[in-house]
Formats: sequence, C-alpha cells, structure tokens
Amino acid sequence: MTISFTFSRYLYTMQWYQKEIRLAARKRGFHLIMDDVLSNIPEIKSIKTGMLQVFIKHTSASLTINENADPTVRVDFESHMNQMVPEDAPYFIHTYEGADDMPAHIKASLMGTSVQIPITDGKLNLGIWQGIYLCEHRNHASGRNLVLSAFGI
Repeated sequence: MTISFTFSRYLYTMQWYQKEIRLAARKRGFHLIMDDVLSNIPEIKSIKTGMLQVFIKHTSASLTINENADPTVRVDFESHMNQMVPEDAPYFIHTYEGADDMPAHIKASLMGTSVQIPITDGKLNLGIWQGIYLCEHRNHASGRNLVLSAFGI
C-alpha cells in the first residue's frame, strides 16, 4: 500500500508492506532469524527511511535483539532464563502441556512479542553485532508465525 502526502512543499509517498511468515520448528533456545526475516520482506530495499516491526503470534516464544556473532551469548541467555524461571516450581498451576508450559509463558512475557528496527537507505539499521533472536521457550514447539510490517518513505 502507498500513501502520498505533502510536507514542506515536498511530495512524499509512504510505503507499507506486511507479510505473515511461518518459521520452521526450532529446538528450545535462542536462535538468530535475520536471514528468515530479510528473505521474506525484500521490499525494505525500496524504503529510504522507515521502520520494520517483527511480531510473534505466540505466547510461549518471544523475540529480542542481541549479539549476532558469538553463539555462546545465546547459550547463556537460555541458561539464565532457566535459572530465573525454573520448571516444576511448586506454585505453577498451568502445567497442562508439561513442565515447560508456564515457564514458557513467563519467559515470553519477560522477553517480549515484538522488535522494531529502523530502516535506513533500504537496510536494517542495526549495530554491527546485533541480530534478531527467536527465543524458543518450549521443549517441543512447532513452527512459529511472525508478522513482518515495514513502512516508510
């Protein structure tokens, strides 16, 4: 979709793109998904100044942005989250789908359901060491659905 508007005597055309994608199932842990995102919304190349929002449509997985080079960072994230929100806490009632059920919901709320990244000159304007993570909090998850929304001029 495009929307045109005039600002300070200049005509701008705002571009909007939105796609829903399904990621392949991944094991529990923190996974870089930059390639999945970029390959599914190549339209960002046509945006000079804008924003990409990535939203996950699940309550037991989350998204974040962090280190994209050293994989031990992702291992440490998983270790820390498991210490912070352990399985089999005696006060958990919501355990219908197993010991990882309620902890996955808590972890997803702590980490968040979306990330926003500036688009500059057709590229994501991330720091050199930054990447988008899928934070998979379930032991046996199926694929995950993401909504990718890019907009700008």
